[in-house]
Order: sequence, then C-alpha cells, then structure tokens
Amino acid sequence: NYTARAAWTAQELLDAFADHISRLVLVPSGGGRFEVEANGALLFSKKASGRFPEIAELKEAIAKLL
Repeated sequence: NYTARAAWTAQELLDAFADHISRLVLVPSGGGRFEVEANGALLFSKKASGRFPEIAELKEAIAKLL
C-alpha cells in the first residue's frame, strides 16, 4: 500500500510548487503503480522504473516544465 508515500509526495510537491499547482489528484490503484504526471506528461512511473522516485528528481522534472 503506497497511500502514505503518495500523500507525503503530494505534500512535498504542494509545498514546493504552491504557486504553480492548480490541482493535485491522488488516484488509488493496484498492481504496483505509482505514477506522477504534470500537464498530461508522465514524469515518473514506478512500474516502468522498478523503484520509487526521489523527491528531488520529481521537483527537478516539474521545475523544467515551469
């Protein structure tokens, strides 16, 4: 169950990008999925990479979109 990790990640991203985030959605799913998307672009997939993202790499990927 990745709920706590997803909630922590969401809070970290909200704290870092509060002025740029108009909507953040957590969608429960199964099968080992943990994905982060921004503006329709897939920034990270746990299923594809086989690991959880580091918060720094998510912040860097989002910052590149700004």
